[in-house]
Amino acid sequence: MEVMQWIITTDEEGSRIDQFVTKQGEDWSRSMVQQWIKEGQVLVNNKTVKSNYKLNAEDEVEVSVPEAVEPDILPENIPLQVVYEDADVIVINKERGIVVHPAPGHYSGTLVNALMYHCNDLSGINGEKRPGIVHRIDKDTTGLLVAAKHDKAHEQLSRQLQDKSMKREYAAIVHGVVEHDKGTIDAPIGRDERDRQKMKVTQRNAKDAVTHFDVLERFAHYTYIHCELETGRTHQIRVHMKYINHVIAGDPKYGKKNTLPIDGQALHAHTLSFIHPMTQERMTFKAPLPEEMESLLESLRKIT
Repeated sequence: MEVMQWIITTDEEGSRIDQFVTKQGEDWSRSMVQQWIKEGQVLVNNKTVKSNYKLNAEDEVEVSVPEAVEPDILPENIPLQVVYEDADVIVINKERGIVVHPAPGHYSGTLVNALMYHCNDLSGINGEKRPGIVHRIDKDTTGLLVAAKHDKAHEQLSRQLQDKSMKREYAAIVHGVVEHDKGTIDAPIGRDERDRQKMKVTQRNAKDAVTHFDVLERFAHYTYIHCELETGRTHQIRVHMKYINHVIAGDPKYGKKNTLPIDGQALHAHTLSFIHPMTQERMTFKAPLPEEMESLLESLRKIT
């Protein structure tokens, strides 16, 4: 059992204990934390409290995190949009709403569950919960990703991610009118200390992150852009666009209140290029914009 401790600052004073604790864990839900509070696993100044307890500055919060009991990851007959497949790799055009790999709260219905059903074997380098997964895209981001069917293919593809020979390009619709026709955002990304479920541009415990962008089309209050990743940090494009005050339209985590007819961020991985791990041929795949984003662009063109 892991024990975690915090001392409340003046900025955090007045927060509910259940809300505060929930923000400290990347995968902690509020209902989960409230159950811990009921079971006495959350203490304030060495005493049990109720979920609605309001924190004071200098309060000492201690959480005894129970060991997670994780279910087996099972194959599931989930339809896949297979763009390419051979004995070594499989390229998928992921739909919106599908989590790539199992995690707390998402042990079924993931891309991994679908791949386990579809493929006879997958690489084991990333462990039993991420078989075959070389890179990932967010749940509500659509588009292309490649999975490896054996460890040698996985090693080769992972090396391409590291040496930047794997190319990943995205289309996005962002808030505001981007003035520059093109640009590069070179800003390190790390975990947001105030909300562990978010990332942010920071110098603390961060990794280098570089995103290149080009403007494709401007509208009255939005811009359609093309992005190319030089690095692959968690939520990289979403965080970088927020950093330059052009948050991605429909982004529920980093964006403004969604007033557009799209369920989730308007972000699509449209091009993926890599060197085949066995034949050494450069392979490039493209996925058209999902209908939802095409419709959104058409509606924006009518009001410009």
